[in-house]
Amino acid sequence: MSETAPNPPPPPRTGPPASAASAASAVPEVPAELRATDPMHGGRGRPNALTVLAWAEHLLFVLLAAVAAARLGIGPAGPGRTALGALAAVALLGWYAGGAALARRSGRTWAGPAWLGGLVVLWAAAMPLSSDFVWLAFPLFFLCMHLLPLRWALPSVAVITGAAVVGYGASVGFSVAGVLGPAIGAGVAVVMSAVYQTLQRESERRRLLLAELVETQAQLAATERQAGRLAERERLAREIHDTVAQGLSSIVLLLRAAEGEQGEDVRRHVRTASATARQALDETRRVVRALAPAALDGRPLTDALRRLAEDAREGAGLDAEFTVDGEPCALPTGVEVALLRVAQGALANTVAHAGARRVRMALAFQPDAVTMDVADDGRGFDAAAVEAGRGRAAETAGTGFGLRAMRGRLAEVGGELVVESAPGEGTAVAARIPLDAASGGAS
Repeated sequence: MSETAPNPPPPPRTGPPASAASAASAVPEVPAELRATDPMHGGRGRPNALTVLAWAEHLLFVLLAAVAAARLGIGPAGPGRTALGALAAVALLGWYAGGAALARRSGRTWAGPAWLGGLVVLWAAAMPLSSDFVWLAFPLFFLCMHLLPLRWALPSVAVITGAAVVGYGASVGFSVAGVLGPAIGAGVAVVMSAVYQTLQRESERRRLLLAELVETQAQLAATERQAGRLAERERLAREIHDTVAQGLSSIVLLLRAAEGEQGEDVRRHVRTASATARQALDETRRVVRALAPAALDGRPLTDALRRLAEDAREGAGLDAEFTVDGEPCALPTGVEVALLRVAQGALANTVAHAGARRVRMALAFQPDAVTMDVADDGRGFDAAAVEAGRGRAAETAGTGFGLRAMRGRLAEVGGELVVESAPGEGTAVAARIPLDAASGGAS
């Protein structure tokens, strides 16, 4: 037998102190994303490092005990001592295997240290029979570092080291190698266990960080879905308000006006109401299909706005006028839709609530922006109160949703809305979209 210490075994796995084999099954589940890059955990089709280390420790203990018993059998010892050595090896292996088998069933904190204590006692009893049993001290070092708190593990390692030195010296004589072998083995076991435990703590931190990241991503996705639903709901509300609701409102006003008329006037109001209903139906279909407004289908924005003014004159009897300032230029579809909807909303409010006789619409193409103004000479209102839905002004001038819808549409293309009104002084609605925003607006 060589008098130098063999290489120390791999460090044991860490986990709850139930027994030497309990840790591998007690390690928290690690996501597959982390297993692929973490050396502490196996990838798909590979055992993780904890399992490999556990089996390496079992194999080391079995081999050292078997070698000690075999060398005793082929050595000069008598039959009685050989039988006692074999019995000691069987007892050690049986105790070790029993602890490994019961590890998964025991959740008591004292079970691991008690099992380790019994294993150390059997080892100490076997050392006088053969010096080869001394080398079982090396797996015992790792078991101490695994199963005991640090304040007890280090003294236990020192005691086992001293017992190994004394036991080996009593069997073959004291020597420098006999002292340095167990001492160096103990030091290596302590250092490797500390490094391994540090790696495992880092692995656990990474696992928790990844779990937190996955949870955060799930929350972000849920938030984005909710925001998308709210944005789509707002968009549909604006579309319905600017098309179906305004068309129905115009139809109601026309039919109400027809009740007090006779002859040709009645037929004129009915014809206008019928045309408005057809337009509302077309708009509804296009909202469902997410297409551009019917008024813009195959015609420029200026023609659509001019047609709005004509409808206001013919259907509502308003003195409506539309003018264009500057040189018209091509605008993205989203910008044209926003300006058209603002004009429709402003005219609808004028017809339904203002009691106006005259309305003026002006579309202006400026060097840095495109603007549209809609002004009437109606009764006016408190704009702030209407937008907030407060008081008498909100009851007489509408719900205020139309103004919010206009602001929302313009904001989507980088524009803004200004409403100027006061009781008895008419209303002016001004929309402005910068050309840099218009060039990048939704198309």
